[in-house]
Amino acid sequence: MSEKKLFLLDAYALIYRAHFAFVKTPRINSKGINTSVPFGFTNTLLEVLFKQKPTHIGIAFDTSAPTFRDEIFTEYKANRQETPEDIRSGVPLVKEIIRGFNIPILELDGYEADDVIGTISKKAAAQGFEVYMMTPDKDYGQLVDKNVFLYKPAFLGNAVDIMGEKEICERWDIANVSQVIEILGLQGDSVDNIPGIPGFGPKTAAELIKKYGNIENIIANAHELKGKKKELVEQYGEQALLSKKLATIFTEVPVEFNEEDLVYTGPDKEKLKPIFDHLEFKTLAARVFTDGNAPAAIKAPETSQLSMFGGGEANASDQSTNTGSQSFDASKVTYKALTREDECQNLADKLSKQKEFSLELSKEADEKFLLVFSMQTGEVNYIQFTKADTSLLNIFAEVLANKAVGKIGYNIKATLLALKEFGLAVEGKLFDPMIAHYLIEPEIGHDLSLLSGQHLQYQLLEESHNFTERISERVDISLQLKQKLQRELEKRGHARLMSDVEMPLLSVLADMEFEGVKVDTAVLAKMSEELRAASEVVQSEIFKLAGTEFNIGSPKQLGEILFDKMKLVDKAKKTKTGQYATGEEVLATLADEHPIAKKILDYREYEKLRSTYVDALPKLISARDGRIHTDYRQAVAATGRLSSNNPNLQNIPIRTEKGRAIRKAFVARDENFLFMSADYSQIELRIAASFAKDETMIEAFKNKRDIHATTAAKVFGVPLEQVTPDMRRKAKEVNFGILYGSTAFGLSQNLGISRTEAAEIIESYFKEFPGIKRYMDQSINTAREKEYVETILGRRRYLRDINSRNVTTRGFAERNAINAPIQGSAADIIKIAMVNIQQWMKKEQVRSRMIMQVHDELVFDLHKEEKDHVKENVVRLMKHAIQLEVPMEVEAGVGLNWLEAH
Repeated sequence: MSEKKLFLLDAYALIYRAHFAFVKTPRINSKGINTSVPFGFTNTLLEVLFKQKPTHIGIAFDTSAPTFRDEIFTEYKANRQETPEDIRSGVPLVKEIIRGFNIPILELDGYEADDVIGTISKKAAAQGFEVYMMTPDKDYGQLVDKNVFLYKPAFLGNAVDIMGEKEICERWDIANVSQVIEILGLQGDSVDNIPGIPGFGPKTAAELIKKYGNIENIIANAHELKGKKKELVEQYGEQALLSKKLATIFTEVPVEFNEEDLVYTGPDKEKLKPIFDHLEFKTLAARVFTDGNAPAAIKAPETSQLSMFGGGEANASDQSTNTGSQSFDASKVTYKALTREDECQNLADKLSKQKEFSLELSKEADEKFLLVFSMQTGEVNYIQFTKADTSLLNIFAEVLANKAVGKIGYNIKATLLALKEFGLAVEGKLFDPMIAHYLIEPEIGHDLSLLSGQHLQYQLLEESHNFTERISERVDISLQLKQKLQRELEKRGHARLMSDVEMPLLSVLADMEFEGVKVDTAVLAKMSEELRAASEVVQSEIFKLAGTEFNIGSPKQLGEILFDKMKLVDKAKKTKTGQYATGEEVLATLADEHPIAKKILDYREYEKLRSTYVDALPKLISARDGRIHTDYRQAVAATGRLSSNNPNLQNIPIRTEKGRAIRKAFVARDENFLFMSADYSQIELRIAASFAKDETMIEAFKNKRDIHATTAAKVFGVPLEQVTPDMRRKAKEVNFGILYGSTAFGLSQNLGISRTEAAEIIESYFKEFPGIKRYMDQSINTAREKEYVETILGRRRYLRDINSRNVTTRGFAERNAINAPIQGSAADIIKIAMVNIQQWMKKEQVRSRMIMQVHDELVFDLHKEEKDHVKENVVRLMKHAIQLEVPMEVEAGVGLNWLEAH
């Protein structure tokens, strides 16, 4: 073994781990400082320094600058939520601590930490170093070789895991470590929003890589594949290649490797002691400043958060919080396979006598399925069946449909949908730990691994473990989480929101997703050709104006043309990487003066419409029923709104003529049906008026006056009949802008007026609508006191940055304090309406179906014979979902397609 031992730490991976470990019960010292992140990170660092004794060490950080991955895929990491306040405030402290230990910080704009670590690892190994990449991120497996190891730190009581080439290949079920990127390219990565091939998991990916070696060979031999695999590879092959590129860690970052710079010389007491004093790290200080031998240290309880980092020492000053629950012991779980009908019937009888049980149905392979049950902690029963033989599955039909028995499951909607495909219905009260945690902590992730670690102090099995064991473990963990999370829901006053809104809605969404929506591929094909032709025409016009041909899709080339060659502005904005900024906002400001800017915006619109919707939608048509089935997600938007995925129906354009035309392709299911759209009218303004109790706005809504014209009349001091279209346009911008925290500067930009005029309009607005100003001030003050705001149903939006010392950060939280209760209440209202409508439709046994939800709009396949009956009742149920001081209005339209109906 080499005498030169280099440790390279992935800073943010370890920082986020510290954040999640303490997110439920953060460590706050006597000064009111949240020390969770620096404490957790420092404890992890000490474990390495004291136990591994590296000769060399460096710690790599990501920077805020865009990377080459952002340039090749604009959606890269797009689903990541805003950085939590304790991480934002904790990172500078972590960096101070690192400098106090005399450890170099490694970072470079344009590259991620893993690229920096990958590059230095290769260089160091070539110079005889034994290198350990310290991170919980499994993607680093691609970098492992005979002298480079993946070092997964201790977590949740598990030992340190050091992985070489053999361990990586076994873990991923591959022949060599370079195939890690092939697996990632196929299965994607939801954390980084790397798409992969939808429906491809680790097992399918490993099977294909074993046979073909890499993604390129899989695509080349797609004709050899069968069924869904063949279809998916042909459809998403290019996406897999892009995903592989995104997942590949770049090992040629322009950083020098100087081993002298990375020598570990020990901490600088003069630098480090004041930091530890400030943070009140007394025990950690004792460990550091007495060569690791802390005096009279107290062993931490097994379930303390300190154990998450592999540490065993703490006292009251350094370990102020404890979850107080017992660790879950996986060795005590019994897994039993049921293979006979009498065994299954016996279990079904037992389940029917329970108050509740947990379950999950998952696809194991192409034709093999696994249905798992747990009604008591530590006991799991399961059946395996195929599409060809569902006799064992059907034994459970009665208990699944038993309304008296509750059903629990993580992401249980997937199980409901899978059972629907086999003709089985699930009735009874539902409980999904993912949704429960979403209500409790809407701002952070809701992965089962996170929930398990937070609430049970248990780490889930790795993906490389047996499929049956992993699914059985999930079902057992879900049952245990029910008790923990139910208590937390009750404590926060969210129990009814969970049981009366979110869980009934879950069943509604499963019904809607199963139904799907029909699209007319002939309409889309014609639109594709029209958009292609329009795109080619505008491209020629752009080249003519530019005086040269270039890649319009390249921000770098576009910037050089517009600002170096054509010199559209004297001082053009640049990004952090030094490129010219050519985003939509920049081009929009130039569009009125420079024709080329408007044409580039047109070109982008045509290309986006064609690639994102018109050409993509036909590929998403299900072979089962010839319809498109979106995935509605309840646990994404912190406001409470639903999101839609694959395809994203929420983002189908409405503002432009060509964008709206896409809705023509969404059609009724057959000649017996029509399309119906029912849309809340100005619901957020109505909620705002009700919350603010503003008499002027309430009176205008009650008398069905045009609210924007009414606002214009008040703000500009003219009679209602003298309001001009321009005045109304400005008033509309103010009405919505104020609710989203628009400033005089923002309003001036949106309206194309001076900042002085915008300030005068806002001042007049608040004078005429004093209730709105009162509401805004009260919302901010309440948020400052509680650090959260609530919707009409008590749904919370936590605003832990509301008292931040950073003006920008605090301003963002203040805007959320105003808008979140309004936007969240709109989400509450339409959710209640959806539940009530679905219950009414089932009770009436109508043939019409609710098939889509898009923001404040519900869409239906409307049977022609039920047209008036269903329309009347849908409007009634939407109007009366919740009682406000301002009456809600619903606009309902009917047509042959979505565009006609809307």
